[in-house]
Amino acid sequence: MAVIDDHDLFVRGLQLLLPEVSDGRATVVTTSGDAAYAASVVRHAVPDVVLVDLHMPPPGGFHAIEAVRRAVPRARILAMSGDDDPAVAVEALRRGADGFLPKSSDAGDLLQPLLAAISGWVVMPDGLLAALLETERRHAVQPVPAPLSDEETALLRSIAAGTSTLDIAARLHVSERTVKRMTAALLRKLRVASRAEAAALAGRAGLL
Repeated sequence: MAVIDDHDLFVRGLQLLLPEVSDGRATVVTTSGDAAYAASVVRHAVPDVVLVDLHMPPPGGFHAIEAVRRAVPRARILAMSGDDDPAVAVEALRRGADGFLPKSSDAGDLLQPLLAAISGWVVMPDGLLAALLETERRHAVQPVPAPLSDEETALLRSIAAGTSTLDIAARLHVSERTVKRMTAALLRKLRVASRAEAAALAGRAGLL
């Protein structure tokens, strides 16, 4: 995991606690307290998950999300913020984040959601999910931008349901690497940048 956050104590807490609670499965491999260097640090470390604080000094967390998405397209990006305004989280998802976590001063509060995200789940607060679903309900059903095969449609439904990469792999009898490759190809075909955007698209298309 990479952590893009300028709060040193918070970052240090994750570095100490994450390996312990995950039985060594997850560690912080690189950090940066400067959003301007987010892309360079993740490009070097190639982490599976990148945690980005939205409220950082300029150029800020939204810029960091976009830069990380370009630098490491397959990484799962989680935005976090102490702001409870759903618009902030929605903007993070629009910029390329795969999930959103409310931030507290205690790194321990994020450990369980982080472990879920590392396992492939889309994580976001209940209130935000409800707001997103309400927004989707206000839109008419819209078709996906490209015809999908039965396999691609099933994969999109699984992604929208929050099914982990491991569970999808077991269901399809393929490796996790193959699922990641299939997912990347599907996102390109749908012209979206993240699993969260793909899930929203599936909702608009009436696939949920």
